[in-house]
Amino acid sequence: MSLVVVALGGNALLRRGEPLTLEAQEANARVACRALAPLAEEHDLVITHGNGPQVGLLALRSEAYDATRPQPLDVLGAESEGMIGYLLERGLRSVMPGRPVAALLTQVSVDADDPAFGRPTKPIGPVYDEDEAHRLADERKWAITRDGEGWRRVVPSPRPRGILELETIRLLVEHGVVPICAGGGGVPVTVGIDGRVAGVDGVIDKDATAALLARQLQADLLVLLTDVDGVMLDHGSPEARVLRRVTPEALRDLELPESSMGPKAAACADFVESTGGRAAIGRLDRAAAVVRGEAGTQVEARPRPNLRPS
Repeated sequence: MSLVVVALGGNALLRRGEPLTLEAQEANARVACRALAPLAEEHDLVITHGNGPQVGLLALRSEAYDATRPQPLDVLGAESEGMIGYLLERGLRSVMPGRPVAALLTQVSVDADDPAFGRPTKPIGPVYDEDEAHRLADERKWAITRDGEGWRRVVPSPRPRGILELETIRLLVEHGVVPICAGGGGVPVTVGIDGRVAGVDGVIDKDATAALLARQLQADLLVLLTDVDGVMLDHGSPEARVLRRVTPEALRDLELPESSMGPKAAACADFVESTGGRAAIGRLDRAAAVVRGEAGTQVEARPRPNLRPS
């Protein structure tokens, strides 16, 4: 069996414009699990996921309770990873009775002097209109950026360097378990020369961690599932179409939004260049076709002949 690492976008549990309710997330988790179950029948499967909306909501709640200091983002990330992992594990067990599934809280090491700490780029939390976003930024000393039609808070996003639970994940896969791990990019930590582990106030990009995870597990395929068909050429114009097949080099040459498709493209390019394997970006509801190479944007060192985007 081939080993496939699948990263679910934040839309897997919360679609754009939906309220941040548990009911909405449970419903979307069931949809995601139904899309993933066929993959687990044919492949060894490792699942990771985003947490941007959820960790942002937890941050708002933490800041609203003034009896204590707000919780740092590593702790909030762990909370959101546990909650989302639980929903996905419950959903997968419901559609794959008898198949072992395990949600694993995962720590990911970063460099303490990563320049990302001085340049927040990772969107978290709800989408605001421009006036509200600027008001909150002034009041709460947030950094903000445009995200689609709205604005969101952004926080530091250091580059992942190592996965502390890697051998545990590998052991689970070897024993036929479907691990749900490294959610939200994993809990960011630093590891000192003495082995001491310390939490870091930031959020790691889940696509960058998914690529690292796939490389270190020597996966055959990295799949990033989202709410769009793939990488769009001429986005927003009447000529917009999906880029079907592309090399890592050509993918890196595209100008893509840093807050959305840019990190996905970079993750796919990194994985393919370092392993010679295949990566893909596509819609969650077409997961099986994306894995087969029949949908989405397929990234390969030497793409197959049908290069024309559609």
